[in-house]
Amino acid sequence: MDVVDVWTGRTACALQKALRMSNEAFAGRLGVAVRTVANWHSSPDKEPNPEMQAALDTAYEGASSTVRSRFQLLAKSAPGEASAQALRVAIAVVVKGDTVLLVCRRDSDTLAWQFPAGVVKPGASAEAVAARETHAETGVHCTVRQELGSRLHPVTGVTASYFLCEFLVGEAENRDPLENADVQWVPISSLNRFIPTDRIFPPILKALEDA
Repeated sequence: MDVVDVWTGRTACALQKALRMSNEAFAGRLGVAVRTVANWHSSPDKEPNPEMQAALDTAYEGASSTVRSRFQLLAKSAPGEASAQALRVAIAVVVKGDTVLLVCRRDSDTLAWQFPAGVVKPGASAEAVAARETHAETGVHCTVRQELGSRLHPVTGVTASYFLCEFLVGEAENRDPLENADVQWVPISSLNRFIPTDRIFPPILKALEDA
């Protein structure tokens, strides 16, 4: 496997393992967010978007011959299931008047709107992650008003903790253009035009109605 035709979450994780890097170190090597690497572990069959494919190509081509040989062995022996990783994400539902903050993720060759989110490392505060990652992605400062609960996310399969957040200050902008295509304040009344209602955690809908 001297050339990787198409990268998947599984082969990306094999490269990470060949480089002997943590999620944080591998994300730094590629210039992506830690949650991107975490998503490869939880969705091993999903193909990263073209920009990610190019970043992985560059990392592989710049690796030593030892790392490349190790990768080839790992990629060939990679199991058909996701690497075992206990993943948790904190999701921020940021309200400003009658609008809510959304980011448009680049997902392979498609775009998907969702709430700002970040991976919660062991021992970290999910509330703090929700606020910090919102600012990192969008430039918006917020504060957690209420925890809305947790669930196993129906799409990613990771544990997701949701927080209703209040806008403090900041202009919404796309600060992570490699992963996100856009950032917008969306009218709460039009939220289902961006995210299907059946995919929204029910306590979020209730909280937004009350807001």
